[in-house]
Amino acid sequence: MASPKSSGKQKRLKLLFIRRVIGKSMLPTLKPGQLVLGTDLCRHLHKNAVVVIRHDNIDKIKRIQGIKNNRLFVIGDNNRSSLDSRSFGWLPVSTVAGRVIWPRT
Repeated sequence: MASPKSSGKQKRLKLLFIRRVIGKSMLPTLKPGQLVLGTDLCRHLHKNAVVVIRHDNIDKIKRIQGIKNNRLFVIGDNNRSSLDSRSFGWLPVSTVAGRVIWPRT
């Protein structure tokens, strides 16, 4: 018997990744230019977790403010300088590329 062929692309896990903080939206917690370590093993997202989301084809680092019906409300720690869910609304959980694990926030 032939094995079934996979249709479409397989999601490739990176386990760990590094991102550089761009902008001031996460001040004072994360500073512009700072490196963060993340993981794409995000089984348990929770309020106050810092995540990397993919929005408008750009990775953004934000804090989860709320979770409801597989959707997230994310905000930056610097309310005056953050483009976040207050502007673009709730996002599907699938927009999460990973959770920041270092530095601990």
